[in-house]
Amino acid sequence: MEVRKYLTVVEETEMEGGKKVAPPTRKAAAMAVIKNPFAGKYAENLDELIEVGVTLGGTLTKMAVEALKIPPQKAESYGKAAIVGSSGELEHAAAILHPKLGTPMREAVAGGKAIIPSAKKMGVPGTEIDVPLHYKDAAFVRSHFDAMSVRVPDAPRPDEIVVAIVVTDSGRPHPRIGGLKKDEAKKEDGLR
Repeated sequence: MEVRKYLTVVEETEMEGGKKVAPPTRKAAAMAVIKNPFAGKYAENLDELIEVGVTLGGTLTKMAVEALKIPPQKAESYGKAAIVGSSGELEHAAAILHPKLGTPMREAVAGGKAIIPSAKKMGVPGTEIDVPLHYKDAAFVRSHFDAMSVRVPDAPRPDEIVVAIVVTDSGRPHPRIGGLKKDEAKKEDGLR
């Protein structure tokens, strides 16, 4: 895996709807810009990118948790995304995000029974992507349905892939639309 750069961004919301958010809600995105070994050519076997997912799943998630300055057990929501440069294909993002990235990501947040929401797209340098988020142990906890928009100004170049992991320390500011609450979740099946 050839990494051109890493980027970490922390978003902290202290005021929402004219009301103070106490404690502030925080989201951290950790991103890697990597060279796509399959750019410009079709390959039936994408195992090399699947293994990249294993490495980045742990590395980026740890970076996001560290950026929040919390222990892994305090991570609440998570999500993943990838943007593939124009010489690649969407399947390259899928190879990184889906087969094996989840296990090291869950280990880095000390849990994670829920499916990890994801997004993928093709893009040019500066393309933005919304990384979907939900509660790590019960996907139907409504207070944690959210997203974080991320971008790397100079990536992806045609032969690159941007991989992003987002972790939060809470749900949305001032949640009040009902539904399953975090403290009501059974955390057995990853759903409720």
